[in-house]
Amino acid sequence: MNESWISIRGLSIHVEMEGELDLPTVVFLHGFTGSTRTWREVRDELKGSFRTVAIDLTGHGKTTVPQYPERFSMEEQIEDLHLLFEQLSLNSFYLVGYSMGGRIALAFTLQYPDFVKALLLESSSPGLKEEEARNDRMNADEVLAKKIIQNGITSFVNSWENIALFDSQKRLPAVKRQMIREERLQQSEIGLANSLLGIGTGRQKSYWETLVSIKCPVFLMTGELDSKFVAIAREMKSMVPTWHHTIIPNTGHAIHVENPVFFATMIKEYLK
Repeated sequence: MNESWISIRGLSIHVEMEGELDLPTVVFLHGFTGSTRTWREVRDELKGSFRTVAIDLTGHGKTTVPQYPERFSMEEQIEDLHLLFEQLSLNSFYLVGYSMGGRIALAFTLQYPDFVKALLLESSSPGLKEEEARNDRMNADEVLAKKIIQNGITSFVNSWENIALFDSQKRLPAVKRQMIREERLQQSEIGLANSLLGIGTGRQKSYWETLVSIKCPVFLMTGELDSKFVAIAREMKSMVPTWHHTIIPNTGHAIHVENPVFFATMIKEYLK
């Protein structure tokens, strides 16, 4: 595995790349509290079939933590990725995004469609349609951001890993649960707080009306136990019937974590 840090507009962005240059490339964008580590089991399963590129998004993992929330905005992160891909000579690839990373992947595809051969969104959304809902979410995220700064990362992780969204992860082996916990604990308070304030679901604009403009193939994956995101994916597919939606049985929000082998198999199936 090749690990590097790329300087982009004042940030040092951490990137992991693996696989032969002549293989088709899959780029992975993690979710909130995640990092490149979250994709390693999936990437291991893809060895020999794809070149894989995993990126630590702004303020996460080993990438620079900006001190101001404005630097975390959707517009800023899309431009960072655009320049990063140009610097890495990545101009045609498959793009996979999970949750927050899926929102960024969707926005990037809308802004720079020529880069993306196909888009795979795992448990993600185009944002909130109504301004009132966006304002409510921003207010909730501001409260959570303050708690992270005031109480510290351990207190936050203790609470975060027990929200209903991750109930199904409690069935995972203790070793795997500990790996997930350690990945979360290695984040910085400022990075997570500013991520909520800068690119939380309430902060970004709604992309619902622009979904129909995406020309590349789009694959939606949701876990059967994650009813909220199953409903969101169904609504997205109803708006663009040519999109594909797969519901993974007996799985929750983080499919790639709960069932990495199946997740990798689906990538191979989608992109063959």
